[in-house]
Amino acid sequence: MQAATQPVTVEATVKAPLEKVWSCWTEPQHITKWCQASDDWHAPYAENDVKTGGRFKTTMAAKDGSVSFDFEGVYTNVQPQKKIEYSMADGRKVKIAFSAAGNETRVTETFDPESDNPIELQRGGWQAILDNFKKHTEAQ
Repeated sequence: MQAATQPVTVEATVKAPLEKVWSCWTEPQHITKWCQASDDWHAPYAENDVKTGGRFKTTMAAKDGSVSFDFEGVYTNVQPQKKIEYSMADGRKVKIAFSAAGNETRVTETFDPESDNPIELQRGGWQAILDNFKKHTEAQ
């Protein structure tokens, strides 16, 4: 096992205005459509109280029913359409920045990795979820 010390960053430029990107990122009916790293997983449930001090929970599950887990945490700093920061249930921190440029929005997500899996595996999983978010949002 490697020590998880340096935060990891993933990014995507979404071809959509900031308002749409924010809605798709924060509204449960959208979260359940994009929050998975691969096609054999899905997010059957999401709840989101997107405000400083609010909580969120997204159930991530294998489509074959073999495994599922709740991804959850508490928001520590929410600045609508600009920034979201939260602490995951295990104490790791995540920061997400939204920056608009015309009809495109850059989403930059930085997270504290866990120590059980290789950094590149974690980066790949988080990037895959962000890529699914981009695809979902652009299709709206």
